Amino acid sequence: MALTTTASRRAREKGPSGWLAVPALVFFLVFAILPLIGVLALSFTRWDGLSEITFDGVSSWTRVLTDELTLNALWVTAKIMLFSFIVQAPISLLLGVFTAGVQKYRAALAVLYFVPLLLSSAAVAIAYKALLDPNFGVGPGFGIPALAQDWLGNSDLVLFVVVFVIAWQFVPFHTLIYQGGVRQIPVSFYEAAQIDGAGRVKQFLHITLPQLKYTIITSSTLMVLGSLAYFDLVFVLTAGGPGYSTRLLPLHMYLTGFKANDMGAASALGVILVVIGLALALLLQRLGGKNANASQLEGA
Repeated sequence: MALTTTASRRAREKGPSGWLAVPALVFFLVFAILPLIGVLALSFTRWDGLSEITFDGVSSWTRVLTDELTLNALWVTAKIMLFSFIVQAPISLLLGVFTAGVQKYRAALAVLYFVPLLLSSAAVAIAYKALLDPNFGVGPGFGIPALAQDWLGNSDLVLFVVVFVIAWQFVPFHTLIYQGGVRQIPVSFYEAAQIDGAGRVKQFLHITLPQLKYTIITSSTLMVLGSLAYFDLVFVLTAGGPGYSTRLLPLHMYLTGFKANDMGAASALGVILVVIGLALALLLQRLGGKNANASQLEGA
């Protein structure tokens, strides 16, 4: 009888909880799934944004997939994704471990590190555009010839400048993620390692890194997927130039739709962007194993 009462009580407790997800599901359906279906349908049409929408079959897809600008945009996006990850991942991990310390000066430094996170991407791009100006920027202002270059006008340099600006703005966000992950690791792990004679480097390699496995996967996923959304920063900083050096996929989609007035092709590019994002997200989550939601303290 007691077991029956307990089971009934648990059923009553679990029953209404499912309804709590309904608002989130409705929100996701209205603002994610339905627009995506609309974009997919629009990719099979011809529309300049003003006149009547007409069905055009796979013509938009054919134009997009055979366009050299699309291939260039994919290549630029891949390079920015790779280089920004290579720069952001180690810096944010080390800063996260550093700022997780209990010393007061580290808390003060953490506040300074997080300042770029408070600024909008457009504001950051405008500021760096002024600082890197070859005539009135930092280089000419301080009389430093090495800095008085046309950073944003040189196709060999501009991609690295964009990666630097991206890292400057978003490293604090990932630092915050790693800081929270490190603070969840029990201090007893490090105390035991110290008793065994392990130094700081060994503690980092054999305790901190393994325990941050899922934190690293989460941060890496956000870094990679964030590379598919660097529209505003690149648009304000370089507008895709010089030439097509920084015309990444989101910017190419915008220019195709609102500058070339080809909404069908722009919708096809949008679908490609979503598919790439989903594929990368699934791939990165696979790296975490089958139980990606397991506690980071597994094996403790």
